[in-house]
Amino acid sequence: MRLSINSILLAMAFIFFSCSNGKSQAENHKYTNELINETSPYLLQHAHNPVNWKAWSPAALEQAKKENKLVLVSVGYSSCHWCHVMEEETFADEEVAKLMNENFINIKVDREERPDVDHIYMTALQLLKGNGGWPLNVITLPNGKPIYGGTYHTKEQWSKVLADISALYKEKPEKANEYADMVAKEIQNINLISPNSDVGVLTQEVLKTSVEKWKSEWDLKWGGNKGVQKFMIPVNLDFLLDYSLLAKDTESRDYVETTMDKIAMGGVYDQLAGGFYRYSTDSKWKVPHFEKMLYDNAQLLSLYSKGYKVFKAPLFKNIVKETITFLDREMKSPEGGYYAAIDADSEGEEGKFYVWTEQELKSALGAEFPLFSEYFGIKPSNIWEKDNYVLSRTFHDDEFSQKNGLSQSELEQHREEWKEKLLKVRNKRVRPQIDDKIIISWNALLINGLVDAYNAFGEVSYLEKAEEVFHFLKKNGLKGDHLVHSYKKGSKIDQGFLEDYAFLANASLKLYSSTMADEYLEFAQKLMEVAQDKFNDEHSGMFTYNADEELISKIVMTDDGVLPSPNSIMAENLLLLGHIEYNKEATNKAKEMLSAMVPVIETNAYNYAKWNSLLLKSVYPFFEIAVVGDNANSLLGGLHREYLPNTLIVGSAKDSELPLFKERYADDGTYIYVCQDHTCKLPVATVEEAMEQMKNF
Repeated sequence: MRLSINSILLAMAFIFFSCSNGKSQAENHKYTNELINETSPYLLQHAHNPVNWKAWSPAALEQAKKENKLVLVSVGYSSCHWCHVMEEETFADEEVAKLMNENFINIKVDREERPDVDHIYMTALQLLKGNGGWPLNVITLPNGKPIYGGTYHTKEQWSKVLADISALYKEKPEKANEYADMVAKEIQNINLISPNSDVGVLTQEVLKTSVEKWKSEWDLKWGGNKGVQKFMIPVNLDFLLDYSLLAKDTESRDYVETTMDKIAMGGVYDQLAGGFYRYSTDSKWKVPHFEKMLYDNAQLLSLYSKGYKVFKAPLFKNIVKETITFLDREMKSPEGGYYAAIDADSEGEEGKFYVWTEQELKSALGAEFPLFSEYFGIKPSNIWEKDNYVLSRTFHDDEFSQKNGLSQSELEQHREEWKEKLLKVRNKRVRPQIDDKIIISWNALLINGLVDAYNAFGEVSYLEKAEEVFHFLKKNGLKGDHLVHSYKKGSKIDQGFLEDYAFLANASLKLYSSTMADEYLEFAQKLMEVAQDKFNDEHSGMFTYNADEELISKIVMTDDGVLPSPNSIMAENLLLLGHIEYNKEATNKAKEMLSAMVPVIETNAYNYAKWNSLLLKSVYPFFEIAVVGDNANSLLGGLHREYLPNTLIVGSAKDSELPLFKERYADDGTYIYVCQDHTCKLPVATVEEAMEQMKNF
């Protein structure tokens, strides 16, 4: 039975495509479907297909059961290039639409609005095909259990799949049901995690083994993991930076510095306007996939701010400044939140807005072109395609200045002139579209990035921006005591996921650490209470991704990737609150969650780096630093300016009953208490004295 069905399911070979663009809609349309009532840019792109699309809802699934129809679930997002191609080639075709409408209930899903639906069916696709991508197209029984999965399809491929699966269901429904039950069971098994209360498995040896196995995958010359495509994965580099210091591992330190440097110099960073693209399509970070995601830029702000504390590289400081400027200029909504993404395509071509021909550069720069071309390597061997160049840097500023007899200020003047001239030209081009959803969890990551930038550089405006984002999210993302996942005027989204609670609580704790404002601590405590009540999963000892049972399987996300997993952030929040509140129940819960992850941490550090960061906090000395007194804010800033991994820094300029501050406020001065596991050294009055105590604790 399984072979015969697989022969149908695997009849087509589909390629994994990552993604990027949407299309503007004409004003007059032959067809309009239910998606016209949605606010998601991705769903609206399909609102005038001849397909009778519906948004994901329990009502749509009930209709499928009532009519005994198969369900076609198509998942994508607005900046997905191949989603756009399939919409134009296939979903806009009237013959294909007739086949879909007659035999299926057709549901369109924006994966950024419903990451839970995407996760379930991406898991199914990976089980069926061994890989995945977007557009994600699955066919399910009326009960939601999948019997087919694929990615991009041509019109001909899709028509054949629809006919074959429809015939299978009509002629052999018992086989279709048997197969769907098997796939659903496998999805459920993937989400099974065995709880472990033995915190004795948390050792430095586990950590060392994890990193040593990972090292064989490192590209020591160009940074990142070996391979023809490279993702930046900030959470990995963040962990390795801390590990390199605590474990005194110079190889890890050098690897992180190389990776951060090559990324900053490469075409994967927008050298003119700031901000990072999605990933590199080559091994040298030169040619990106051109979409810009908020979550990448938010986390890279944190990484480069932290990296500056360690390496003191002016390049890293400039990256942070330019990226914040880019985000404010191009991704900030008038209301105060930040948009989800900017597409890669414009006028139907990937990167068209960002790339340059030599003639365009010469025309814009005039006499400046020779110096510019040397700085950015404008020569035939660096042409990308169609005679276009992606700007990436050849020299560091000090090296280039020395080579060309320029002072740093003179080079900076040239750079500003180049940018001004080229951006003037670029800004006249047709811009890529913006996905203007405001996603709560991604904006929370931006709060962290802005606070980390403030901590590294002392620029008060960065902290003010972080607080503005927080208050926007609190006003627009909170409904009663529960969060929504994304905000847009008129949106019907009324539920949040674990990542929204975990990430925003984490951002609130970071704000508390840097501002001393009790409102941030109290908000984090409240969010964590709601999250623990709403998402607790007794069977795994973890937290489920969504609170309802609408899908065919519960979801327990634990792997870290382009985003840290919501469970690893929940565990970190519990650990931090445990130290702030002297709450052993919270710290023990965090360590038990971590203990359950040890088997995968040891074998696959690349996908569990945030858990490894938590392991660092558990097996190396973890410091609690409390600053108490009228001048606490100044000393707090001085401590945050230092690179202090495994350290919780909090302060109070008033008398407080919190355990770290209790009976420590004094009128005669401001003091720093350096503590470990609630045991403290004698108070000191300067940052230098506190750091000396940490060295000799």
